[in-house]
Parts: sequence; structure tokens; C-alpha cells
Amino acid sequence: MISTFLPGFGLGFSLILAIGAQNAFVLRQGLRGEHLLAVCLICAVSDAVLIIAGVAGFGTLARIYPMFETVMRFGGAGFLLIYGALALRSAWCGTSALEAADTGKTGPGATQGATLGATLAVVLALTWLNPHVYLDTVVLIGSISAQYDSRWLFGAGAVTASFVFFFGLGYGAQVLQPVFAHPRAWAALDLTIALVMWMIAWRLIAM
Repeated sequence: MISTFLPGFGLGFSLILAIGAQNAFVLRQGLRGEHLLAVCLICAVSDAVLIIAGVAGFGTLARIYPMFETVMRFGGAGFLLIYGALALRSAWCGTSALEAADTGKTGPGATQGATLGATLAVVLALTWLNPHVYLDTVVLIGSISAQYDSRWLFGAGAVTASFVFFFGLGYGAQVLQPVFAHPRAWAALDLTIALVMWMIAWRLIAM
């Protein structure tokens, strides 16, 4: 069980790290202490819904069309390689998702002092209008879960990672504030993301 749950948890956690605008918004809400429970809950539950949809749908398709799993496995590997390259470029350029939000480039900066309704509208938009979220949860996690006999346990690991990450990021923001005030911290995080993505891609190709 652990050998299936932990890979799901690791993949889910790694993929969440790479969604910059949403994470920056959660981090900002944590630093402000505004509507934090609702924001973290919406992000985690939204991920859970998409992961369940991916695990259910892709598991069925993989059984009906065996070649479908192979195509998606290599497609997922290619996606991860590109994702890793983008994270590496971000690390090299020294730009962080939080800094982008502060300058208003991603939109969250406009919600300072916002009401609960306005805040939830922003977090829902950042979650459900982000195409990367669907690629990560429905496509990638769904297709990889088909590699395991207990794909639901793999999915449970990914869902658990979502709850751990979003609540940890939101409520741990005060602790992280001194660390991520420095651009090098974001660069180190992006570099770690790139390496993790490439390792997962290699495992997919080598299966």
C-alpha cells in the first residue's frame, strides 16, 4: 500500500509546486491572514475533484484501449520535460511567482483587503481557468495512476498531497516569509521542481 500511496503523494506534491499563480495567491493570503481557511479548502477540494475524475476516467480507458496508456505515458513524460525546462528557466532568470503577483502580472495583487466573495472568485478563477491544473490532475495523474494495480490508492496519495500542501503553505506562510523574501529562495525552489519533473519523466520513459 505504501509503495502505491507514496508515489501518488510525491507526484501530486511536485505538480502542485509548479503551479505558480495559484500558490502565490495562497501564500499571499497566508501572509495577510485573510480568508485563509476558505482559500486553502477550495484549492484542495478542487484538486481532489479533478484527481478523482482523472483516476476514474483514465483507468477505464487504459483497460479498454491498452495503447492509450502508452501514448499518454510518453505524452506525460514530454509534458514533464517541458515543465521542468520552464522551471529551470524561471530559476535562471530569478523571477518568482510571488514577485509576479506583487507586480500585478497574474492578478492576485488586486485583491488586497477584498471581501470573502471577491477572494473566492479569484481563487476559483486561478484554479479552474488554469489549463495546467487539468493537465496535471486529470491527464497526468490520471494516466500515471493506470500503471498501478490500486490506482485509487495512488490517487488518494495525490489528493492527500493537495491538502497537505495548500494548508501547509497557507498556514505556514508566516514562517516562510523571511525565507521567500529573497529571490534566491524561489530560484532554489524552481530548480528543485525542474529536477523532480525530469526524474519523474525518466521513470515514465523507462517503464
